[in-house]
Amino acid sequence: MKNLKVFHGIKQNIIKLFTLCALASFLAVSSLHAQGVKKEVVKFEEGKFSTIIENSLKGEQTVDYTVNVKKGQSLNVSMDTDNTANYFNIMEPEEEYVAIFNGSVDENMFEGELEETGDYTIRVYLMRSVARQNEKANYKLEIIVSNPGQED
Repeated sequence: MKNLKVFHGIKQNIIKLFTLCALASFLAVSSLHAQGVKKEVVKFEEGKFSTIIENSLKGEQTVDYTVNVKKGQSLNVSMDTDNTANYFNIMEPEEEYVAIFNGSVDENMFEGELEETGDYTIRVYLMRSVARQNEKANYKLEIIVSNPGQED
């Protein structure tokens, strides 16, 4: 009987934990959508495998650029900006939040061979401290994909 009570208590705790995780995920997604994440697909001119995007954002705005890359290709992304709190992160295909690169830690310059085929997300944002102050950032994002003929 005692074991049954312990099992019931563990089961209730697991249900509570699952509910809290689901709620936290919902709130995180809702927060990003409330901020109005702008999504843009990166397209290269025919025969070219690099592009420069000049844009700006203000406050809590976020821009997600998606670039389709094959496994084994190299991706090089760098950003020049007029705001020292303006950064970018890179997420693997199908990933919403976990970054393989964080510009606020690694100085807005990424170069690496990619491990998956698909649409990588380059998320450009302002740090929360300046976003709350509604600051603006003008940036230039350079994206280069090398080994364009690489197959899976």
